[in-house]
Amino acid sequence: MAEDSGRDRTLHQRILGDIESRIVSGAWPPGHRLPFEVDLATQYGCSRMTVNKVMTQLAKSGLIERRRKSGSFVTQPQAQSAVLEINDIEAEVRSLNLAYGFRLTERVLRKAGEEDLRLIDVPPGAPLLVLSCVHMGGPRPFCREERLISLATVPEADRADFSATPPGQWLIGQVPWSAAEHRIRAVNASADMAATLAIAKGTACLVVERRTWSGQGAVTHVCLTYPGDSHTLMARFTPASQ
Repeated sequence: MAEDSGRDRTLHQRILGDIESRIVSGAWPPGHRLPFEVDLATQYGCSRMTVNKVMTQLAKSGLIERRRKSGSFVTQPQAQSAVLEINDIEAEVRSLNLAYGFRLTERVLRKAGEEDLRLIDVPPGAPLLVLSCVHMGGPRPFCREERLISLATVPEADRADFSATPPGQWLIGQVPWSAAEHRIRAVNASADMAATLAIAKGTACLVVERRTWSGQGAVTHVCLTYPGDSHTLMARFTPASQ
């Protein structure tokens, strides 16, 4: 009996490791249906109970979703961002064990117009660098970034190669900020946004808008749009002093 128990534990770890590696590597992407328990039991030469325990552990860890009568499916990983922090999007993606990539889709120099003044704290006509890019998490778009940078505050941004370095990552490393403001809202994806994020039009999306300032003035306004099923926000706080 002890030998059987030890064999079950060994098989449990082997099956668990095999499935986890396929999910993390992307071989089994989100939405992929796993083999049925009876088929896995046959494949590994073990009891269905051993496989069931593996599936239960995978479901508890959030890697799979078990649907009655349909089977088990790989879940869409969710990134967590701290509401009161300025995070590196690449780090968010890599925390999900996904390959990171990005592409710059727009770079424009212009003077601040009326619409810009509602987004970034600069005077009319101030020079702005306008950037748009898409961040990738594995094979899927992770979020869309639309950014304004004040060239009066950060003149060196005009010479930065944002096709090689994401603008948020560059700003974190180059420009100390002294104040930040977050605005969070939900929207339904427009046709343009849906095409950018490879989702259906009308899909719920999470929008995080942020403005930052330094001692020299406004630094940037950025609007980050995430597919709603792949991102959550969190905040940690302590009770106010009595």
